[in-house]
Amino acid sequence: MSEKNGEDKNLLSCGVSAQERERDGAAVNCCEPLKTPLDVPSSPPKHRSDFEKPAMNAERISPYQPRPPSLPRRLKAGKSGSVDQSVRTRRIRNSQESLSDRAETCSSTDSLKEDQGRLVASCGFLPEASSHEQESEETGLPVFARHRGNSLSEDEGRPQSQQSDPTELRTRVSKVRLPPVQPTGPLASLGKNITSVTLRAANRIDRDCLDYMGKAKRNERLHRNLSDSRLLETMGSDNVSVNSMRSNYSVLSPIKPKDVRNRSFLEGSVLGNGALLGAEELDRYFPERTLGIYVATWNMQGEKGLPGNLDDLLLPTDSDFAQDFYVIGVQEGCPDRREWETRLQETLGPYYVMLYAASHGVLYLTVFIRRDLIWFCSEVEHATVTTRIISQIKTKGAVGVGFTFFGTSFLFITSHFTSGDSKVYERILDYNKIIEALALPKGLPDTNPYRSTPSDVTTRFDQVFWFGDFNFRLSKNRVEVENLINRTSDKDMGSLMEHDQLSREIKDGSIFKGFQEAPIHFLPTYKFDVGCDIYDTSSKQRTPSYTDRILFRSRKAHDIQVIKYTSCTNIKTSDHRPVVGVFQIKLRPGRDTIPLGAGLFDRSLYLEGIRRRMTRELKRREAMKNHSSSSICTIA
Repeated sequence: MSEKNGEDKNLLSCGVSAQERERDGAAVNCCEPLKTPLDVPSSPPKHRSDFEKPAMNAERISPYQPRPPSLPRRLKAGKSGSVDQSVRTRRIRNSQESLSDRAETCSSTDSLKEDQGRLVASCGFLPEASSHEQESEETGLPVFARHRGNSLSEDEGRPQSQQSDPTELRTRVSKVRLPPVQPTGPLASLGKNITSVTLRAANRIDRDCLDYMGKAKRNERLHRNLSDSRLLETMGSDNVSVNSMRSNYSVLSPIKPKDVRNRSFLEGSVLGNGALLGAEELDRYFPERTLGIYVATWNMQGEKGLPGNLDDLLLPTDSDFAQDFYVIGVQEGCPDRREWETRLQETLGPYYVMLYAASHGVLYLTVFIRRDLIWFCSEVEHATVTTRIISQIKTKGAVGVGFTFFGTSFLFITSHFTSGDSKVYERILDYNKIIEALALPKGLPDTNPYRSTPSDVTTRFDQVFWFGDFNFRLSKNRVEVENLINRTSDKDMGSLMEHDQLSREIKDGSIFKGFQEAPIHFLPTYKFDVGCDIYDTSSKQRTPSYTDRILFRSRKAHDIQVIKYTSCTNIKTSDHRPVVGVFQIKLRPGRDTIPLGAGLFDRSLYLEGIRRRMTRELKRREAMKNHSSSSICTIA
């Protein structure tokens, strides 16, 4: 009896201290020396009766009934002092991953193994069971794994008679499977920005031709036409980009109504969002802000007959890409100027329109532009100058065309200077008269008036191209020049250029101040016998010379890059060989305050050129059909 009374006293003291500590927020465990039948066995019980017996023995031993467990309640978002909250906080701190929460997506295989190890060590109980050991002793129920979102498990919330077998629960917990891994945030962007590629401007002139590129390593970033039917082929790997770009009826970039409301091109928005000539629109069509220009100059010798095919002049086989602008200057042009322009339109096809054409006697200057870029051009202005003493004779002089594209102003001049081997001074006078008398610009604003000079028209534009028959010769006799030509290696014309009059005058600063010329790697373009590659065999025996040239000038250094500078040797209808140059020009955004061209072009010329192109193609197909269907049998 004394031992039993001693045990009662210990239980009483331990129960009182436990209640006090529980009221004070301390741990639930009693003093360690206490040994009662309520201790959890080392091996899990197999039947529910094993849980009920300790509880019955406790009732016989102690007259004091343990405090019933608190009712389950949901944790609040705020601060809580419950045991469940403290256990849950410690559990979150010890492990950031949960095996029982399907909303978790960061669980790993290692954390699964660790938690399973704890389950085996504690006989099917999760770590929080140890913190509730006193509750399990008082109620005779083990504490099983709980979900992070609930304060008590579903099994604890049920009556004791309805609780499932602990062995079954341990088996169920041990078979927890991780949910499928789902992304915790937005997917990373693709390595290739497809949207930006599809919105770039295309320099495509045919479905089989690629865009204009200056270097071969840029082939991966080819610009594509927004109306190209093969656009979606390059976007198959990104359905999101495809869907975001599609409008209701095309693959063009969709336009929001608020953007339509906010855009006011003709009201003078300055470099702001929605400006027609602003940075946003420039980057959309020219992500690298680089424009391709093809310049050609040709003295036609006044011949009425034109070459049967101008593809060699405008679309040479050694050039893989078409350009954004085609500017053609002609000296001593054919009598029918309209026929010449129609032939140019027929050659370039439906992807180009004639922006402007000007003439001064037999001097012709024609500008073609890609049809989808015409909206970014200002109105075009032109002026002419004659260098003859009698102004009615318009065979020598110059014609200039000026306009603004986005925020960059352009000036193109084609001219024909005084002829004669020794008339260098007269040619310098022609140059000086042209730069002073060419009245441009007229209504277009100067993009940089602080760097302009009233006495020099070439200083009033950002980019200037001057080309034509300058008539500068080689300062050697015919025999010496031919000997130099025969001794020169392929593309090495240094020995010839040492005697070039124009190069010497530019070096001395007496002509073309501020202009540059690309290195010459082609044979002299003057003077040939018509129809062959033999230099002049007439009685005059003119010295072969570089009379046909293309020079350029830029307000800012390195804004113009030369891609190609050569002669066209396949066109032999004149005593001159055409000279062509391909250039890359740096563009800058502009202001909508300039007088916009608003898409003006020569519509009648466009339709006539396309009609001829179609007729020519039909005739070619008909000829091929007749040739393939005809058969001739001969008997020897």
